[in-house]
Amino acid sequence: MQTKITSGFWRDRLEVNAQRAIFHQWAQLEASGCIENFRIAAGDVDGFREGWFFADSDAYKWLDAASRIYASFPNPQLASVMDAFITLVAHAQHPDGYIFTYNQIHFPTDRWKNLQIEHELYCHGHLIEAGVSYYEATTRTDMLTIARRAADRIVEDFLGKGTDHTPGHEEIEIALLRLYKITDHQPYLEMARQFIEQRGRNPLFALSLIRQNSSVDQRRNFIKQKKQEYLSAHPEFKPFQLPPDNASKQPRYSRLRWQINALSGKYFQQHAPIRKQTVPVGHSVRFAYLETAVAMFARENGDKTLIRALERVWEHMVTRRMYVTGGIGSVPGSEGFGNDYELDPEYAYTETCAALASLFWNWEMAQLTNQAKYSDLFEWQLYNAAAVGMGLDGTSYLYNNPLTCRGGVARKPWYSVPCCPSNLSRTWADLGKYIYSSNQDEIFIHQYISSEYDGEFAKIEIRSELPWVGKVKITVDTSVPSEFTLNLRQASWCETEATRITCNGEFFSVSPAPQQSEVTASGYDPREGRWLNLKRIWNSGDVIELNFDMPILFRHAHPKVKGHQGKVAITRGPLVYCLESLDNPDVDIFSIAIDKSSLDSVFDRITLGGITKLIGKTKIGQPLTFIPYHLWGNRGESTMTVWVNE
Repeated sequence: MQTKITSGFWRDRLEVNAQRAIFHQWAQLEASGCIENFRIAAGDVDGFREGWFFADSDAYKWLDAASRIYASFPNPQLASVMDAFITLVAHAQHPDGYIFTYNQIHFPTDRWKNLQIEHELYCHGHLIEAGVSYYEATTRTDMLTIARRAADRIVEDFLGKGTDHTPGHEEIEIALLRLYKITDHQPYLEMARQFIEQRGRNPLFALSLIRQNSSVDQRRNFIKQKKQEYLSAHPEFKPFQLPPDNASKQPRYSRLRWQINALSGKYFQQHAPIRKQTVPVGHSVRFAYLETAVAMFARENGDKTLIRALERVWEHMVTRRMYVTGGIGSVPGSEGFGNDYELDPEYAYTETCAALASLFWNWEMAQLTNQAKYSDLFEWQLYNAAAVGMGLDGTSYLYNNPLTCRGGVARKPWYSVPCCPSNLSRTWADLGKYIYSSNQDEIFIHQYISSEYDGEFAKIEIRSELPWVGKVKITVDTSVPSEFTLNLRQASWCETEATRITCNGEFFSVSPAPQQSEVTASGYDPREGRWLNLKRIWNSGDVIELNFDMPILFRHAHPKVKGHQGKVAITRGPLVYCLESLDNPDVDIFSIAIDKSSLDSVFDRITLGGITKLIGKTKIGQPLTFIPYHLWGNRGESTMTVWVNE
């Protein structure tokens, strides 16, 4: 199955990703010392290691992203940089497969020291994913050999070990499952199973964490002393100066809540065995990576007890712990989940990586269950919670993504924890794989993105005007007349009676959406998405045309969400809109009341490269302009709000 994104909104973003973002990220990795760390570990240069203990993962994610980009946008310059880096990684890797520059440089006799905190397995996971992606893009095995060497080291050191031997930051599970898919090497599957099944089974977790935290502090102080000695001996050495991190407004008792969360194991998803984890808790990126891995594993073994747990925790997240943008993570102190209905828009952390991890999870759930609600949430998070993370120039990023910003948050070229830029790039580069899926007699169209699909029994071409206009044209090409079901997703943002579908000019009726028993916290409900099943004998040249009405909707938060009474979030199609101060210089965007009857949509060919904006008035007649939330902050620092007074 091959898919190529051909034109429109996402093709433009993919080109920026391939032509600018990926090279900018490499330059930042070099400037910040991340790549130099590998040269020091390999013994190629003398120097002092820079960055967090998990900095290696940022380089691996870059290679992962570059590999996926190269598959669609082959570029000799990019290939050259990848080859040089792969050679460097091979040189830095220990002969037995271990590679973690933090230990190799500072603590050469230590391994797997503080698994809950220091991210060794997380880094190895991104190394393995880079190896798989590079192999899939090029069919070359040099990076895959490095990845397998690392995976074999992990299997040797961890398989059959106890509950202390689980990672604090999930990721290695996804990597091992991806590696198993292309190698069919059973120990990789078994290692992933063990990491998943052993979570939450250590009754002395809090004591273990306290001990590890003490060790981390001692090691950090040792490095700090070494750095002072190095700087004294090398006055010419100038560490890279990173811009300050974005502000994040902290709720009361944030530090105390984080400590309780960590000691209970919830922060690390270590509080209960996986089948009993039915409420989303802890660090939101770790949580969504774990759920992705569990869904991937359930696809391999068909374990219905895992599937039930996955469905319950997803339901809880969507109905009680997710923002209207699809963002997750309401407590900045822990970069994670708060309590039910704790969704303050100004405290919202909603890290970009958390949105991306949720995309991965929703895709796996869509494949596991064939339910449209997961693809609906994928689309919503893609356009809002995830797309906001990368600026239009491809060289500026957001780490945390509040829904109300009174200042202190702006796009930056890099961060002290630069996990999001390359994570965005690898997701955009692989976007084609999330559009279609198929089985023996069905094809599912999950996303309406202009593309060409070459499947087992049909070729499909989509021409989509989303997200600005709700017109989609689908052309089917079969070598011989073939009977199969084409499943088209009816989006939750379009009312059933406002959807018009024709096949070769013949109208199809659409059944109403099922009623939901529980209103969501955010006002957005992906469970209203569903499949429209077109079963027929298909011939080459058959054309389906969909016309989704795109009304302006006013979404209300659940009454239990504090501070949202009398406020609305405004959406149109798959996009959440916001007020940004740059477009509304003469009003206080946080206090105005909107005249809902005045709101209309207008396509602006100039602003932000061409967008559909919403224009209206306040109750006292002042003009207002709303732009898509994912585009805020592209014109310099500003203030912004999603929720406005009715």
